Amino acid sequence: MRAPPAVQYSADRFGPSSDPAISPALATGVLSDTLWPGHLLPRAGEGRAQTAWVLSDTRAGHEVQSLGIADALGLSPRLIRLAPRGLIAALAPFGPIDPREAKLLAPPYPDLVIACGRRTIPYMRHVKRASGGAVFTVYVNRPASGLGTADVIVAPRHDGLVGENVIAPLAPANRLTPQRLAEARAALDPRVAALPEPRVGLLIGGDSRHFRFSERDAERLLADVGAMLDQGWSVAATVSRRTPARLVEALRERLVGPHPTPLRGATFSHEWEKEARAFLWAGDGENPYLSILAGSQALLVTADSVNMVAEAATTGAPVHVFEPEGGAAKIAAFLDALEQRGALRRWRGRLEHWRYEPLNETPAIAEEIARRYAAFRGAAPVLLHGSCAS
Repeated sequence: MRAPPAVQYSADRFGPSSDPAISPALATGVLSDTLWPGHLLPRAGEGRAQTAWVLSDTRAGHEVQSLGIADALGLSPRLIRLAPRGLIAALAPFGPIDPREAKLLAPPYPDLVIACGRRTIPYMRHVKRASGGAVFTVYVNRPASGLGTADVIVAPRHDGLVGENVIAPLAPANRLTPQRLAEARAALDPRVAALPEPRVGLLIGGDSRHFRFSERDAERLLADVGAMLDQGWSVAATVSRRTPARLVEALRERLVGPHPTPLRGATFSHEWEKEARAFLWAGDGENPYLSILAGSQALLVTADSVNMVAEAATTGAPVHVFEPEGGAAKIAAFLDALEQRGALRRWRGRLEHWRYEPLNETPAIAEEIARRYAAFRGAAPVLLHGSCAS
Protein backbone atom coordinates (compact mmCIF):
# COMPACT_ATOMS: atom_id res chain seq x y z
CA MET A 1 0.00 0.00 0.00
CA ARG A 2 1.09 3.56 -0.63
CA ALA A 3 2.52 5.33 2.40
CA PRO A 4 1.30 8.86 3.12
CA PRO A 5 3.33 11.63 1.52
CA ALA A 6 5.47 14.15 3.34
CA VAL A 7 3.71 16.61 5.61
CA GLN A 8 5.32 19.87 6.69
CA TYR A 9 4.50 21.58 9.97
CA SER A 10 5.70 24.81 11.46
CA ALA A 11 8.91 24.20 13.40
CA ASP A 12 8.08 26.60 16.24
CA ARG A 13 5.07 24.86 17.73
CA PHE A 14 6.26 21.49 19.03
CA GLY A 15 8.34 20.11 21.88
CA PRO A 16 7.11 18.17 24.84
CA SER A 17 3.55 17.67 23.77
CA SER A 18 2.24 19.79 26.60
CA ASP A 19 3.97 22.91 25.32
CA PRO A 20 4.37 24.90 22.09
CA ALA A 21 8.15 24.62 21.89
CA ILE A 22 8.39 22.00 19.23
CA SER A 23 11.29 19.88 18.04
CA PRO A 24 11.66 19.71 14.25
CA ALA A 25 12.84 16.11 14.61
CA LEU A 26 9.42 15.23 15.96
CA ALA A 27 7.27 17.40 13.75
CA THR A 28 8.80 18.10 10.36
CA GLY A 29 10.25 16.34 7.38
CA VAL A 30 9.38 13.27 5.38
CA LEU A 31 7.16 11.12 7.55
CA SER A 32 6.36 8.21 5.25
CA ASP A 33 8.87 5.84 6.84
CA THR A 34 8.06 6.72 10.44
CA LEU A 35 4.27 6.67 10.63
CA TRP A 36 1.86 3.81 11.13
CA PRO A 37 1.93 2.10 7.72
CA GLY A 38 -0.81 2.15 5.13
CA HIS A 39 -4.16 3.84 4.77
CA LEU A 40 -6.98 2.67 7.02
CA LEU A 41 -9.89 4.46 5.40
CA PRO A 42 -11.87 3.17 2.42
CA ARG A 43 -11.20 5.18 -0.71
CA ALA A 44 -13.68 7.91 -1.49
CA GLY A 45 -15.24 7.23 -4.87
CA GLU A 46 -13.20 6.19 -7.91
CA GLY A 47 -9.99 5.43 -6.08
CA ARG A 48 -9.78 9.00 -4.74
CA ALA A 49 -7.88 9.34 -1.49
CA GLN A 50 -9.64 11.10 1.36
CA THR A 51 -9.01 14.72 2.13
CA ALA A 52 -8.84 15.88 5.73
CA TRP A 53 -8.57 19.02 7.81
CA VAL A 54 -7.17 19.30 11.32
CA LEU A 55 -8.63 22.27 13.20
CA SER A 56 -6.23 23.54 15.84
CA ASP A 57 -6.52 25.99 18.72
CA THR A 58 -2.68 26.24 18.50
CA ARG A 59 -2.12 24.26 21.71
CA ALA A 60 0.69 21.83 20.94
CA GLY A 61 -0.79 19.02 23.05
CA HIS A 62 -4.03 19.23 21.10
CA GLU A 63 -2.24 19.29 17.77
CA VAL A 64 -0.16 16.25 18.67
CA GLN A 65 -3.27 14.20 19.41
CA SER A 66 -5.13 15.29 16.27
CA LEU A 67 -2.15 14.86 13.97
CA GLY A 68 -1.31 11.52 15.55
CA ILE A 69 -4.77 10.23 14.64
CA ALA A 70 -4.45 11.62 11.11
CA ASP A 71 -1.04 9.97 10.76
CA ALA A 72 -2.39 6.60 11.87
CA LEU A 73 -5.28 6.88 9.41
CA GLY A 74 -2.77 7.45 6.60
CA LEU A 75 -4.00 10.98 5.96
CA SER A 76 -2.08 14.08 4.92
CA PRO A 77 -4.28 16.74 6.50
CA ARG A 78 -4.47 20.44 5.96
CA LEU A 79 -3.64 22.01 9.34
CA ILE A 80 -5.80 25.07 10.07
CA ARG A 81 -4.76 27.09 13.11
CA LEU A 82 -7.58 29.17 14.52
CA ALA A 83 -7.38 32.27 16.71
CA PRO A 84 -10.87 33.67 17.35
CA ARG A 85 -10.95 37.10 18.95
CA GLY A 86 -12.00 38.14 22.47
CA LEU A 87 -15.69 37.55 23.08
CA ILE A 88 -16.00 34.96 20.30
CA ALA A 89 -13.22 32.91 21.90
CA ALA A 90 -14.83 33.29 25.32
CA LEU A 91 -18.21 32.03 24.04
CA ALA A 92 -16.73 28.85 22.57
CA PRO A 93 -17.84 26.13 22.20
CA PHE A 94 -21.36 27.55 22.11
CA GLY A 95 -20.88 30.72 20.09
CA PRO A 96 -20.23 31.47 16.40
CA ILE A 97 -17.02 31.35 14.43
CA ASP A 98 -14.97 34.51 14.02
CA PRO A 99 -16.14 36.06 10.68
CA ARG A 100 -12.60 37.02 9.77
CA GLU A 101 -11.64 33.32 9.81
CA ALA A 102 -14.55 32.12 7.66
CA LYS A 103 -12.30 32.18 4.59
CA LEU A 104 -10.14 29.49 6.20
CA LEU A 105 -13.11 27.13 5.95
CA ALA A 106 -14.05 27.78 2.34
CA PRO A 107 -15.02 24.85 0.09
CA PRO A 108 -14.15 22.40 -1.29
CA TYR A 109 -14.82 20.68 1.99
CA PRO A 110 -12.81 17.67 3.10
CA ASP A 111 -14.09 14.16 3.67
CA LEU A 112 -13.07 14.26 7.33
CA VAL A 113 -12.36 16.91 9.98
CA ILE A 114 -10.45 16.29 13.21
CA ALA A 115 -10.61 18.97 15.90
CA CYS A 116 -9.36 19.37 19.47
CA GLY A 117 -9.94 22.23 21.89
CA ARG A 118 -13.18 24.04 22.74
CA ARG A 119 -12.44 26.99 20.44
CA THR A 120 -12.38 24.65 17.44
CA ILE A 121 -15.89 23.29 18.02
CA PRO A 122 -17.87 26.15 16.42
CA TYR A 123 -15.65 25.85 13.32
CA MET A 124 -16.13 22.09 13.09
CA ARG A 125 -19.90 22.53 13.38
CA HIS A 126 -19.79 25.25 10.73
CA VAL A 127 -18.08 22.86 8.29
CA LYS A 128 -20.59 20.12 9.08
CA ARG A 129 -23.55 22.42 8.39
CA ALA A 130 -22.04 24.10 5.34
CA SER A 131 -21.28 20.72 3.76
CA GLY A 132 -24.86 19.56 4.23
CA GLY A 133 -23.68 16.93 6.69
CA ALA A 134 -21.31 15.32 4.20
CA VAL A 135 -18.16 15.84 6.26
CA PHE A 136 -17.34 13.19 8.88
CA THR A 137 -16.32 14.92 12.10
CA VAL A 138 -14.01 13.69 14.88
CA TYR A 139 -13.53 15.61 18.12
CA VAL A 140 -10.65 14.76 20.45
CA ASN A 141 -11.08 14.98 24.26
CA ARG A 142 -14.27 15.55 26.24
CA PRO A 143 -16.34 18.37 24.72
CA ALA A 144 -18.28 20.80 26.91
CA SER A 145 -20.97 20.80 24.22
CA GLY A 146 -21.97 17.17 24.74
CA LEU A 147 -22.26 14.03 22.67
CA GLY A 148 -23.77 15.82 19.67
CA THR A 149 -20.53 17.71 19.08
CA ALA A 150 -19.18 15.32 16.42
CA ASP A 151 -19.83 12.04 14.63
CA VAL A 152 -17.07 10.50 16.77
CA ILE A 153 -15.62 11.73 20.04
CA VAL A 154 -12.24 10.38 21.19
CA ALA A 155 -12.21 10.96 24.95
CA PRO A 156 -9.64 9.09 27.05
CA ARG A 157 -11.16 6.73 29.57
CA HIS A 158 -10.27 8.92 32.54
CA ASP A 159 -12.56 11.64 31.14
CA GLY A 160 -15.51 9.41 32.05
CA LEU A 161 -17.54 10.15 28.90
CA VAL A 162 -19.92 7.42 27.76
CA GLY A 163 -21.96 7.32 24.56
CA GLU A 164 -22.51 5.37 21.34
CA ASN A 165 -20.28 7.73 19.40
CA VAL A 166 -17.49 7.77 22.02
CA ILE A 167 -14.13 6.02 21.66
CA ALA A 168 -12.51 5.78 25.10
CA PRO A 169 -8.84 4.73 24.90
CA LEU A 170 -6.68 4.19 27.95
CA ALA A 171 -4.31 6.99 26.88
CA PRO A 172 -4.48 9.88 24.41
CA ALA A 173 -3.19 9.61 20.86
CA ASN A 174 0.31 10.76 19.94
CA ARG A 175 2.68 10.91 16.96
CA LEU A 176 5.28 8.45 18.22
CA THR A 177 5.67 5.14 16.40
CA PRO A 178 7.99 2.17 16.90
CA GLN A 179 9.76 3.14 13.66
CA ARG A 180 10.30 6.74 14.74
CA LEU A 181 11.65 5.71 18.14
CA ALA A 182 13.97 3.15 16.53
CA GLU A 183 15.31 5.75 14.11
CA ALA A 184 15.85 8.19 16.96
CA ARG A 185 17.78 5.56 18.93
CA ALA A 186 19.99 4.94 15.92
CA ALA A 187 20.77 8.66 15.50
CA LEU A 188 20.55 10.30 18.91
CA ASP A 189 21.01 14.02 19.34
CA PRO A 190 24.78 14.40 20.02
CA ARG A 191 24.07 16.14 23.33
CA VAL A 192 22.19 13.07 24.53
CA ALA A 193 24.48 10.50 22.88
CA ALA A 194 27.47 12.06 24.70
CA LEU A 195 26.00 11.03 28.06
CA PRO A 196 27.21 7.57 29.12
CA GLU A 197 24.63 4.90 29.87
CA PRO A 198 22.61 4.30 31.89
CA ARG A 199 20.64 7.48 31.16
CA VAL A 200 17.52 8.74 32.86
CA GLY A 201 15.33 11.14 30.90
CA LEU A 202 13.86 13.90 33.06
CA LEU A 203 10.73 15.38 31.40
CA ILE A 204 9.60 18.42 33.37
CA GLY A 205 6.34 20.22 32.74
CA GLY A 206 5.15 23.02 34.98
CA ASP A 207 2.34 24.80 36.73
CA SER A 208 -1.10 23.96 35.38
CA ARG A 209 -4.74 24.14 36.34
CA HIS A 210 -4.32 21.11 38.60
CA PHE A 211 -0.68 21.22 39.75
CA ARG A 212 1.64 23.80 41.24
CA PHE A 213 5.39 23.34 41.73
CA SER A 214 6.13 24.50 45.26
CA GLU A 215 9.52 25.28 46.74
CA ARG A 216 9.32 21.92 48.50
CA ASP A 217 8.66 20.16 45.18
CA ALA A 218 11.66 21.88 43.61
CA GLU A 219 13.92 20.95 46.52
CA ARG A 220 12.72 17.36 46.42
CA LEU A 221 13.26 17.08 42.67
CA LEU A 222 16.74 18.59 42.84
CA ALA A 223 17.72 16.26 45.67
CA ASP A 224 16.49 13.28 43.66
CA VAL A 225 18.45 14.38 40.60
CA GLY A 226 21.58 14.63 42.75
CA ALA A 227 20.98 11.12 44.08
CA MET A 228 20.68 9.73 40.54
CA LEU A 229 24.02 11.27 39.59
CA ASP A 230 25.61 9.88 42.76
CA GLN A 231 24.30 6.44 41.82
CA GLY A 232 26.03 6.60 38.42
CA TRP A 233 23.13 7.62 36.18
CA SER A 234 23.47 10.23 33.47
CA VAL A 235 20.64 12.78 33.41
CA ALA A 236 19.14 14.23 30.22
CA ALA A 237 16.54 16.82 31.19
CA THR A 238 14.11 19.00 29.27
CA VAL A 239 11.81 21.69 30.63
CA SER A 240 8.73 23.37 29.21
CA ARG A 241 7.45 26.89 28.86
CA ARG A 242 5.30 26.26 31.91
CA THR A 243 8.22 25.30 34.14
CA PRO A 244 8.66 27.92 36.91
CA ALA A 245 11.69 30.10 36.25
CA ARG A 246 13.10 29.41 39.71
CA LEU A 247 13.07 25.67 39.00
CA VAL A 248 14.71 26.12 35.60
CA GLU A 249 17.49 28.18 37.16
CA ALA A 250 17.99 25.68 39.97
CA LEU A 251 18.25 22.85 37.44
CA ARG A 252 20.62 24.89 35.31
CA GLU A 253 22.86 25.46 38.33
CA ARG A 254 22.68 21.79 39.28
CA LEU A 255 23.12 20.27 35.81
CA VAL A 256 24.94 22.91 33.77
CA GLY A 257 27.26 24.42 36.34
CA PRO A 258 30.69 25.67 35.27
CA HIS A 259 32.72 22.71 34.02
CA PRO A 260 36.37 22.89 35.17
CA THR A 261 38.93 22.32 32.46
CA PRO A 262 42.73 21.94 32.44
CA LEU A 263 42.99 25.27 30.56
CA ARG A 264 41.48 26.99 33.59
CA GLY A 265 43.87 25.20 35.88
CA ALA A 266 41.15 23.16 37.56
CA THR A 267 41.37 19.53 38.48
CA PHE A 268 38.90 16.88 37.35
CA SER A 269 36.87 16.25 40.47
CA HIS A 270 33.98 13.95 41.30
CA GLU A 271 31.69 16.97 40.91
CA TRP A 272 33.02 17.62 37.41
CA GLU A 273 32.53 13.97 36.49
CA LYS A 274 28.87 14.21 37.57
CA GLU A 275 28.35 17.41 35.59
CA ALA A 276 29.78 15.68 32.53
CA ARG A 277 26.93 13.17 32.88
CA ALA A 278 24.18 15.79 32.81
CA PHE A 279 22.46 17.81 30.12
CA LEU A 280 19.61 20.31 30.40
CA TRP A 281 17.60 21.67 27.49
CA ALA A 282 16.08 24.96 28.62
CA GLY A 283 15.10 26.50 25.29
CA ASP A 284 18.43 26.91 23.54
CA GLY A 285 18.69 25.26 20.13
CA GLU A 286 16.63 22.32 18.97
CA ASN A 287 14.69 20.47 21.64
CA PRO A 288 16.11 16.91 21.92
CA TYR A 289 12.85 15.62 23.41
CA LEU A 290 12.57 12.68 21.03
CA SER A 291 16.20 11.67 21.61
CA ILE A 292 15.67 11.84 25.37
CA LEU A 293 12.63 9.58 25.08
CA ALA A 294 14.33 7.11 22.75
CA GLY A 295 17.77 7.10 24.34
CA SER A 296 16.93 6.75 28.04
CA GLN A 297 16.94 3.53 30.04
CA ALA A 298 14.49 5.07 32.54
CA LEU A 299 12.23 8.12 32.56
CA LEU A 300 11.03 10.49 35.27
CA VAL A 301 8.02 12.54 34.09
CA THR A 302 6.03 15.17 35.95
CA ALA A 303 2.34 14.39 36.36
CA ASP A 304 0.99 17.73 35.08
CA SER A 305 1.00 16.55 31.44
CA VAL A 306 -1.11 13.52 30.55
CA ASN A 307 0.23 13.67 27.00
CA MET A 308 3.84 13.63 28.14
CA VAL A 309 3.24 10.64 30.44
CA ALA A 310 1.48 8.79 27.61
CA GLU A 311 4.35 9.51 25.20
CA ALA A 312 6.86 8.22 27.74
CA ALA A 313 4.88 4.97 28.00
CA THR A 314 5.35 4.31 24.26
CA THR A 315 9.06 3.69 24.81
CA GLY A 316 8.93 0.54 26.95
CA ALA A 317 11.39 2.15 29.39
CA PRO A 318 10.31 2.29 33.06
CA VAL A 319 8.25 5.46 33.54
CA HIS A 320 8.33 7.08 36.99
CA VAL A 321 5.82 9.87 37.65
CA PHE A 322 6.71 12.80 39.91
CA GLU A 323 3.60 14.45 41.34
CA PRO A 324 3.93 18.07 42.46
CA GLU A 325 1.42 19.70 44.78
CA GLY A 326 -2.21 19.56 43.69
CA GLY A 327 -3.82 16.97 41.48
CA ALA A 328 -7.19 16.01 40.07
CA ALA A 329 -9.34 12.89 40.30
CA LYS A 330 -9.29 12.26 36.56
CA ILE A 331 -5.49 12.55 36.34
CA ALA A 332 -5.17 10.19 39.30
CA ALA A 333 -7.48 7.76 37.46
CA PHE A 334 -5.29 7.99 34.37
CA LEU A 335 -2.12 7.32 36.35
CA ASP A 336 -3.80 4.46 38.22
CA ALA A 337 -4.83 2.83 34.92
CA LEU A 338 -1.33 3.03 33.46
CA GLU A 339 0.15 1.78 36.72
CA GLN A 340 -2.18 -1.22 36.63
CA ARG A 341 -1.11 -1.79 33.03
CA GLY A 342 2.50 -1.89 34.24
CA ALA A 343 3.65 1.13 32.22
CA LEU A 344 4.43 3.45 35.13
CA ARG A 345 5.03 3.72 38.84
CA ARG A 346 4.63 6.69 41.15
CA TRP A 347 7.97 8.20 42.10
CA ARG A 348 9.22 6.89 45.44
CA GLY A 349 12.56 8.67 45.44
CA ARG A 350 14.50 5.97 43.59
CA LEU A 351 14.70 4.53 40.09
CA GLU A 352 13.16 1.08 39.72
CA HIS A 353 13.52 -1.54 37.01
CA TRP A 354 10.71 -3.48 35.37
CA ARG A 355 9.50 -4.52 31.94
CA TYR A 356 6.22 -3.88 30.13
CA GLU A 357 4.85 -3.88 26.62
CA PRO A 358 5.12 -0.35 25.17
CA LEU A 359 1.72 1.33 25.34
CA ASN A 360 0.36 3.26 22.37
CA GLU A 361 -3.38 3.53 21.79
CA THR A 362 -3.10 5.53 18.55
CA PRO A 363 -3.42 2.61 16.08
CA ALA A 364 -6.48 1.24 17.89
CA ILE A 365 -8.09 4.68 17.97
CA ALA A 366 -7.52 5.04 14.22
CA GLU A 367 -8.97 1.61 13.47
CA GLU A 368 -12.15 2.37 15.39
CA ILE A 369 -12.50 5.71 13.61
CA ALA A 370 -12.01 3.85 10.30
CA ARG A 371 -14.83 1.45 11.17
CA ARG A 372 -17.19 4.28 11.99
CA TYR A 373 -16.16 6.30 8.95
CA ALA A 374 -16.83 3.24 6.79
CA ALA A 375 -20.32 2.91 8.26
CA PHE A 376 -20.88 6.63 7.60
CA ARG A 377 -19.82 6.20 3.96
CA GLY A 378 -21.36 2.76 3.48
CA ALA A 379 -18.00 1.20 2.61
CA ALA A 380 -15.61 -1.37 4.07
CA PRO A 381 -12.61 -0.16 6.08
CA VAL A 382 -9.07 -1.44 5.65
CA LEU A 383 -7.81 -2.71 9.02
CA LEU A 384 -4.10 -3.11 9.63
CA HIS A 385 -3.42 -3.34 13.33
CA GLY A 386 -5.89 -5.89 14.61
CA SER A 387 -6.93 -4.07 17.78
CA CYS A 388 -9.70 -1.72 18.78
CA ALA A 389 -9.98 1.08 21.30
CA SER A 390 -13.11 0.84 23.36
